[in-house]
Amino acid sequence: MMQQISESELILMKIIWKCGGTALFSLITEELEREQSEWKNNTVLTLLSRLVGKKYLKTRKIGRRNEYIAAITEQEYQSEQTYAFVDRVYEGNVKNLVTALLQQDSLTESEWNELEAFWKQTLKERTEK
Repeated sequence: MMQQISESELILMKIIWKCGGTALFSLITEELEREQSEWKNNTVLTLLSRLVGKKYLKTRKIGRRNEYIAAITEQEYQSEQTYAFVDRVYEGNVKNLVTALLQQDSLTESEWNELEAFWKQTLKERTEK
């Protein structure tokens, strides 16, 4: 299991994922400015350094500049976090998580239909194996 990352670190990871998994420091700061962030360069560098230390990012030197490369995809991160959440909050019981989500009545009819189609397709694929 990977180490937890902070909300601030996640913001940087989302920028890098949005850029196809690699980004120069200048591109990251441009995106932060576009999102109205007031972070100083030193703050961004510190957060990026932490992400490298936690093995979420790798760096590659391009001249005097660093290119930051995601070591994990956004989907891998989401999957890892979902498993950790289910384990921590629901003691690994996925059914209880799904039940809680369904009981909140927060799904639209369209989302219900999508889920039903997904479950049927998944079930079909599993029985064909």
